[in-house]
Amino acid sequence: MPEHQPDSENFNIIDLFYDKARQYPNKTALVFRNKKIAFKDFARSVDHTAQHFLNKGIQKGDRILVFIPMSIDLYRVVLAIFRIGATAVFLDEWVGINRLNTCCRMADCRAFVGSPKGRILAWFIPGLRRIPLHLGPGWSSSESLTALPKTSADDMALITFTTGSSGTPKAAIRTHRLLHEQFKALEPILAIHPDDICLTTLPIVLLINLAAGNTSVLGEFNSRKPATQKPEQLAGLLRKHAVNCLIASPFFVKNISEYLLNNAEECPSLTKVFTGGAAVFSSEARLFQQALPKARITVVYGSTEAEPISSISGKTLAAMGYGSLPFGLPVGQPEPVAKVRILKITDEPVAVSSEEDLDQWTLLPDEIGEIIVSGPHVLQAYLHNQKALERNKIFVNDQCWHRTGDSGYLDQAGHLFLTGRCDTLISRGPAWLSPFLYEARFQELTTVQAGTLVEVDKRLVAVVEPRAGVHPTSLRESIATLSLYFDRLVFTKKIPRDPRHYSKIDYERLKKALKAGQIK
Repeated sequence: MPEHQPDSENFNIIDLFYDKARQYPNKTALVFRNKKIAFKDFARSVDHTAQHFLNKGIQKGDRILVFIPMSIDLYRVVLAIFRIGATAVFLDEWVGINRLNTCCRMADCRAFVGSPKGRILAWFIPGLRRIPLHLGPGWSSSESLTALPKTSADDMALITFTTGSSGTPKAAIRTHRLLHEQFKALEPILAIHPDDICLTTLPIVLLINLAAGNTSVLGEFNSRKPATQKPEQLAGLLRKHAVNCLIASPFFVKNISEYLLNNAEECPSLTKVFTGGAAVFSSEARLFQQALPKARITVVYGSTEAEPISSISGKTLAAMGYGSLPFGLPVGQPEPVAKVRILKITDEPVAVSSEEDLDQWTLLPDEIGEIIVSGPHVLQAYLHNQKALERNKIFVNDQCWHRTGDSGYLDQAGHLFLTGRCDTLISRGPAWLSPFLYEARFQELTTVQAGTLVEVDKRLVAVVEPRAGVHPTSLRESIATLSLYFDRLVFTKKIPRDPRHYSKIDYERLKKALKAGQIK
């Protein structure tokens, strides 16, 4: 680990980056389009941007809404905000106007830093327009540097809003200490080396890269329309920059894998692939292994509030055909930093006063319930949302357990298995029916792109997205071989996905489309 540790009051997460800038001053830190910037030059630009923000009236403790596309400017601005002890606030580009206004009210930002397009947009959205100070991403190297504010490990560094289509958004608070704990928890899994050249579609991982001292290649991704990403562009970036490490959501890894196989192309430099944010089924792991035979593939399981929880090698997952799979998707053993329990499923908050009380809620091995996790890397607070805190956290003395909302179980050997989201399980008497396991079965068919099971008006509806060019008769015949039970089978061109990773099925949108007759 880097020299700096959050054991004292004087700690800032970007101390880790400055350590590497001193150690590797001339190494390329970031590559974007045709521009490269060395660690020493990037550190200097961060210092001057931090001074620029102070001169504009931003102070330690202020919350700053950042609205800048993936670029070198984005990370310069974020690190400068961290540097002065302010808090960077992120809203995903895909959020609707109503949700954006709600998030703005909750965050109560002092300043808005946006691209030219973002600053124009801000004048038409009430929540953004009410923010007192609007700035562009520019900075001046002529501004003289003065003493910058000191920060402590428990100062807020970052606020992001979790996904969710209803209710009050959850604003997840990461302090400098929590970011450091998440970095330490991910470090053994990612095993990033200073010599690595890494391309990632996950912004938080790029911050880890800067702390690790390796080179990061930035791709141009439209987060509002991830399906429009062209895999040939991604493959071109991997080859052009001799990228050896890819960290991306399953959607992007699947896209690039299918492209490489369909076009008989290779990415010979790629030796490490990490993916997470959504389930990876065995058939997908086999696809990744086939397209990227030289790469060590790792699937990481975790959530915004608890990253990581566990991990499993792509090779292990690929070797499991459905016939050899247990009742659930294996995601490996919990990481040493993560304590995992399986809780009885309930929609209500769980309040306990002792470890013994929590034991009463905890299920035995092989029993399906809600996965909860504890550890120093687990987020403990939401901004202005006591209801979310009570619903998603269980506090036992000084220990915080996070309720993931995922269902699953631990087997006798301590391996963790997923059975889907708790709110998607379908009750059938004393047992649960898991749409997630239907999805695993559908993934085994070469005729199917994706498929799932939902309950509509008390009837079980199997919804299938065919692969391109598959005849309906062949599709029905292949589905019949699975011997799955459902009341109705429907086909659709596109099953709705989550807007963040474009990898998880959006069950609520799917049910609404079925009820409205938009999918027949």
